[in-house]
Amino acid sequence: MLETFFDSVLDSVRSNDKRRTVSLLSQLREPNETHLGISRGPSAGRGFGSKMGAAFAQKLAESEAAKSGLIQDLEDTAFFIDGVDMDIVSDVTTNIIRGPLIAYTQQMAEIFNIPMEEDVVSGPVWNPVALEWENGYTQLPVPDGNKLLLVPKMIVRRSMHMSRNEYYRNHLVPVLQEEEAKVALRGLAETVSSRRKVRVTKKQIAEKYGSKKPDVTRETLKRPSVYEHYRELKRKVAPQPLSHRELSVTSDTPMPDYEHLLEAVLAVPPGKSDATRYHDAVESLLTAIFYPSLSMSDKETEIHDGRKRIDISYTNTARDGFFRYLTRHRIPSRYVYVECKNYGKDVTNPELDQLSSRFSDWRGQFGILTCRSFKDKDHFLRRCRDTARDGRGYVIALDDEDLKRLVADVVAAVNPAPVDPENLEPVEPVRPVSDYPLLHERLKQLHG
Repeated sequence: MLETFFDSVLDSVRSNDKRRTVSLLSQLREPNETHLGISRGPSAGRGFGSKMGAAFAQKLAESEAAKSGLIQDLEDTAFFIDGVDMDIVSDVTTNIIRGPLIAYTQQMAEIFNIPMEEDVVSGPVWNPVALEWENGYTQLPVPDGNKLLLVPKMIVRRSMHMSRNEYYRNHLVPVLQEEEAKVALRGLAETVSSRRKVRVTKKQIAEKYGSKKPDVTRETLKRPSVYEHYRELKRKVAPQPLSHRELSVTSDTPMPDYEHLLEAVLAVPPGKSDATRYHDAVESLLTAIFYPSLSMSDKETEIHDGRKRIDISYTNTARDGFFRYLTRHRIPSRYVYVECKNYGKDVTNPELDQLSSRFSDWRGQFGILTCRSFKDKDHFLRRCRDTARDGRGYVIALDDEDLKRLVADVVAAVNPAPVDPENLEPVEPVRPVSDYPLLHERLKQLHG
């Protein structure tokens, strides 16, 4: 959606279609519905009103960086357009993905029983097929009379992935220093016979070329390959999501209480009458444990036109650890499925077959089956191995004792034991939460 919107804007700029440029940008508004950012009192963003959208359109139309192709996407504008910074890029992004954010908010409202109102004005929603803005009415929470949009914490950042200061200091300045050194050496050639090393300082570069945004833009336009190289380097490294601790500090909210979430699971009596309660408790626990490797939890996901349902589904967004290991070893796991069995009896083949029947090459072939206990755990794990060997997917079974171990591993990683000042012997490094050693062990068992 971001690409189609900004490509449309750039196309209109390069074709000198000012009416189209203004039409596209004037729909951008201050997205106070997300309550992101800092303000005194009620949310009051300083992003795009209609006049600011027109001003931005004018700046783009006059920008040599936009006309030359140096600006290729939204984040580039923060480098080369005056008045555009992190806050503006964030506001524009929120506007463009308003449609998916509405869908996400509705999904979370259903999971957490958040009341919603009917016929709420959606605000401009970008249509990536028609390449036009659309307006309509939708369902949304409206606490205290204010429309609310929820945002997946996976996509929240404290800073932009690409930094103009980083680009200037570590990429553009070194090139300018090298150019100045070569010029100085040529001037010395007539008077000095031996080769000398000329040192050009960053301060000298700043004094001669300047370091403000117009200066960076001017010098980059003369050397576009420098920025193109920097942009490619950044594209190869995906930005990391905020950790639970970073989110806690930033938003002044408590860290997840993994042990309390585990207690909620263990407190559910086995039996069909408490199946929903067990399902909800497991979702809360696993969502906390597996973040940020798994995100966008969804309960009762329908597949096959609603003929089958999955208790819990996650999107695999892992960049390292166990769930990244799955994709590297070609185990399809775009989505990870969880089936929750609050049985007072042993789970057997039908429950295992139920989960594996939800697998596909497109959706994924990895899932987790949670239950209360096993009469013969080793026997059931061998059944899981048979399923994997038959090419019907990978199922890891976790009972209450396994969940206890998962939580213990996470707590140990998040809260390492304090160091005794009287005994400064080297200690074993804390295992990253994303390793999930129990899951690695079970996967090895499935491979036999």
